[in-house]
Amino acid sequence: MKTPSFTFDHIALSVKDVNESIEFYQKVFQFNEIKNTASGSKTRWLSLGEGKQLHLIPRPDFEIKINKAAHFALATNDFEAFKNHLEALKINYSDWQNTPDKDYVRKDGIQQVYFQDLNGYWIEVNDL
Repeated sequence: MKTPSFTFDHIALSVKDVNESIEFYQKVFQFNEIKNTASGSKTRWLSLGEGKQLHLIPRPDFEIKINKAAHFALATNDFEAFKNHLEALKINYSDWQNTPDKDYVRKDGIQQVYFQDLNGYWIEVNDL
């Protein structure tokens, strides 16, 4: 049997209020909403670009358990501008050790910050 290849398709998150979450991700990342082609549910989809998607699944009564090790990461070509954007939106960010308003430089030279969305999910943004 030939080994299949895989590519990243989407990430799905359970959220308390899908409308507030859509607004948050559009405000922070300017993601465009796209049609949910899978069902007629209230799940809403955002495009991450290049055919990749973020699916936000409404679960208003669902307990969401979060830790920083379970996160998703996005890369940007203008890291400093993105940090300024977070500050303008009054979104707190930290390094991996939770030092407020501090970015972290990994051994490989990549800068990164972590912050949480409205449901507590951790998001890492790093430079390319």
